[in-house]
Order: sequence, then C-alpha cells, then structure tokens
Amino acid sequence: MELSTKGRYAVMALIDLAMYSKDENAISLSEIATRQTISLSYLEQLFAKLRKKGLVKAKRGPNGGYKLAKPMANIDMASVIFAVDEPMKATACDKSKTGGCNGRTSKCVAHDLWAALTIHIQDYMRDVTLEDIVNGKFENAHMIKYDAA
Repeated sequence: MELSTKGRYAVMALIDLAMYSKDENAISLSEIATRQTISLSYLEQLFAKLRKKGLVKAKRGPNGGYKLAKPMANIDMASVIFAVDEPMKATACDKSKTGGCNGRTSKCVAHDLWAALTIHIQDYMRDVTLEDIVNGKFENAHMIKYDAA
C-alpha cells in the first residue's frame, strides 16, 4: 500500500502542529511549510479539509494560524488521512465498478488477502494518535529489521 502525497503531508503537518503548539499559540501554515518543506498553497488546501472535519481550528489576526481542535490523544492517524479524502486500501479495486479488480469482471485471486490487509492497516492507523507520535512511541521503529526470507 502506498499513501499519496496528500495523506503523507496531512500527517506530517498535523504532527508538526502538535509538536510546536504545546502552548495556546496558533501556528502559521508558513511555519509548517518551511519546517516540512511543503508548499504553502498545498497546506492551505489540506488544512481547509482538516478544519471541516474538526481536527484543527483557525485563529485569525496578527498571531493567527492553526491549533488542534482536540487533545492530541483524541486525534488518530486514520482520521487525518480520511479527512483529506485519502483512501487507505491495499486492493486495486475501484468502488465505482462492481465486482472486479484491476479492470476485471471478477475479483483477483488475492483480493481477500488485500482486503484483510486493508482492514489491519486502517485499524492500526486508528490506534496511533498524535500523542503517541509526539511522545516518541515510534522513535526506534526505523531499527526494526525485516526478514526477507
């Protein structure tokens, strides 16, 4: 499964916002854009969607910007990804076509495996919160060795 730029950037931006907004100050999108090397106009589009889904709130004025709309412990990564209309699925099925995979008229032979993997990925992302990430729960995840056997 590959997450598109939209989903990855939304997650990165919310983590950045959570990390830098420990007090009551709002964070400007230009600050996030600079730190994360994400286009400001792209962030504006993502934050409009995140705001509509109740994950962030905007503050106008000279010290304006964005703040989290809920505690970090109440914002899970699946919500962030789904808020920007990003699908999380391991199948190549198109919901607009009935019954088929990859343009076929029936399911592919591995369809049920990929569908089950999709459920696991979504459940995992629902279990990971901004608080987990900001508190370093995954700091050493890059050290995990994968067995290619």
